[in-house]
Amino acid sequence: MAGILGRKIGMTQLYRENVEIAVTAIEAGPCCVTQVKTIEKDKYNAVQIGFGESKKLNKAEKGHLKENGNYRYLREFRLDDVKDYQVGQKIDAGMFKAGDIVQIEGVSKGKGFAGGVKRYHFKGGPKTHGQSDRHRAPGSIGSTTTPGRVFKGLRMAGHMGARKVTALNLEVVEVDTAKNVVLLKGAVPGAKGGILLIEKAS
Repeated sequence: MAGILGRKIGMTQLYRENVEIAVTAIEAGPCCVTQVKTIEKDKYNAVQIGFGESKKLNKAEKGHLKENGNYRYLREFRLDDVKDYQVGQKIDAGMFKAGDIVQIEGVSKGKGFAGGVKRYHFKGGPKTHGQSDRHRAPGSIGSTTTPGRVFKGLRMAGHMGARKVTALNLEVVEVDTAKNVVLLKGAVPGAKGGILLIEKAS
């Protein structure tokens, strides 16, 4: 399987050969295969998995899951071959082992509306010579005769965080298959309790 859904537990530390290692604990699964797509029927091969219990499903969602469980989160992985997967099959943290390299996709912490200094690390205005209210202002945005407008994407104040972020090349330090917990070296996007997509690096 290419990946699995999980939930961020938080950060802690381990000691290996008297060296402190910062690790993130992730509850990886267990997930259930909710749909298997094939080239013959769906024009491509993929496996859909479900994670997390949902307290309320509508009729369409109940019909799709077909007594396999009430899953809140569904994600799909495209695979070259799906013959080894069946609907109802369980996938857990046992798919990982220490030393594996993975990538983590999650939603970063939302910071609300932020100014240019916080959002893009702008220097700010001078602190002397009568500048009483321009310390954290962005200054000129360069919109004079040419081009006569503000380009899209110009770095200015605005909503910060709460965006999809992918952390690459994270090493699996330890796997607890009994508790479905994976310990990864370093930090991963999002707050505690956030949903993460964990994929093996190709």
